Amino acid sequence: MLRRHLILALAATAAGYPAGIALARTPAYAPVVRGHRLRFPRDHGMHPDFRIEWWYITGWLEVAGRSPGGNPDGATAAGPFGYQITFFRARTRHAAANPSRFAPRQLLLGHAAIADPALGRLRHDQQAWRVGELASVATDDTRIRLPGWTLGRDADDSYLAEVDADGFGYSLRLANIAPPVLQGDDGYSRKGPRPEQASYYYSRPGMRATGTLRIGKREYPVRGSGWLDHEWSSELMPEGAVGWDWAGIGLHDGGSLLAFRLRDGNGQAVHSHGRLRAADGDQIDAPPTFEPIRFWESPRTGIRYPVEWNIKIDDKSFLLTPLFDDQELDARRSSGTIYWEGAVSASLDGRIVGRGYLELTGYGAALDL
Repeated sequence: MLRRHLILALAATAAGYPAGIALARTPAYAPVVRGHRLRFPRDHGMHPDFRIEWWYITGWLEVAGRSPGGNPDGATAAGPFGYQITFFRARTRHAAANPSRFAPRQLLLGHAAIADPALGRLRHDQQAWRVGELASVATDDTRIRLPGWTLGRDADDSYLAEVDADGFGYSLRLANIAPPVLQGDDGYSRKGPRPEQASYYYSRPGMRATGTLRIGKREYPVRGSGWLDHEWSSELMPEGAVGWDWAGIGLHDGGSLLAFRLRDGNGQAVHSHGRLRAADGDQIDAPPTFEPIRFWESPRTGIRYPVEWNIKIDDKSFLLTPLFDDQELDARRSSGTIYWEGAVSASLDGRIVGRGYLELTGYGAALDL
């Protein structure tokens, strides 16, 4: 947070205004409205007039033709692994007409991680840039670039994700077998009691991942699953909300489970939504019930997270169990946040029926978007 405020203050000073004056001259952010129709491929790209936006890919990987082998830092290719790559685009409050290079209109952040059971915690990295020569994001389709990291979509509607980070990396092709799933009401996803507390939101569950995974200096061929969320908004957090709990699960039968809730300081839902989708496209939309089963406390930050959950939607209760407990991601050098972002398996009546990811925000301090 301190770094972010310092960047904005320096940008305002460079533009020739006192910080408060420069930031007050900004136009309003674009609103999210019910009834807006999403159009593809245009809506795979960025939406620069909205305040915040993210492309978020998670999934599980298995080493293809696995043979155990060590590398210099002692990890093995035993797996399975979880993986995450997220690009955040944030519009600043600087006016578009401001010519200063130190007053960027758009910021682009990146988080990437591997959940490695052999290490017992996340391997992760982060970046933060002004949109410009070293960082770019397209408006007509998914084409995002940070130094060493890229995300794109090809003519076959597959996503190509590349991450080259310290201690790990991956190059993945994520093939889609179905068109985008529009969340909420045809892509208009409520996040609170007021209509403007909403986002435009679609998902790509059930992606098939193939490629390579690097741990230390060794590379392994991998295959697995993937889930993409693309969401953009100007007002996500309702009054009283301190963070959210979100789960995206690819079910083994070809269906999917999406469940999220925005949570107040007492752990109660301010707003929630769930969708249980069958392989044939039939779906049930209903508010989910989140019941924490087990907690884990971070030895680094002292934050206590509920890492195992029962999530009930309609008449089904899914038990979410983490691949391992320590999947905390410290992103204070980029977005100013600390959150739990982890690979989980989903069980129904004692049987594992799917794999996916669980995100827990706002547990150490209220989330500031």
